Amino acid sequence: MTTNTLFRRTLLGLALLPVALAVRPVRAQAAASMQLFKVVSPRDEVIVGADAAQLGPGSNPAVERLAAQLAAKGQLTLWQYASHKDAGGALVQAPLKQIVVFRNELLRIEPYATPLAIQPPK
Repeated sequence: MTTNTLFRRTLLGLALLPVALAVRPVRAQAAASMQLFKVVSPRDEVIVGADAAQLGPGSNPAVERLAAQLAAKGQLTLWQYASHKDAGGALVQAPLKQIVVFRNELLRIEPYATPLAIQPPK
């Protein structure tokens, strides 16, 4: 590889650096708007996602706001999430299908932490 080619590649890499850095916050904002929860019943458990609008207003923890919304409305339509590989081959948490969660005395909702990127519903 000649010095001229190496210089061009380095210059191109430095020119594209601001673009790469600008994309990262947008992706983080999209993932931050969707929070995951584990809904546990005596029969099964599912991972669901709720955005800020579904959680409702307030400064309480997100899981408390989601539980309050479910108690007030009696049922919530949420996205069920599952891990799978995206188009680039990376493992992500992605929406699988919409499900309805009904208020039930035996139902438990808990925060769900994942190291994977969370894709918003389309």
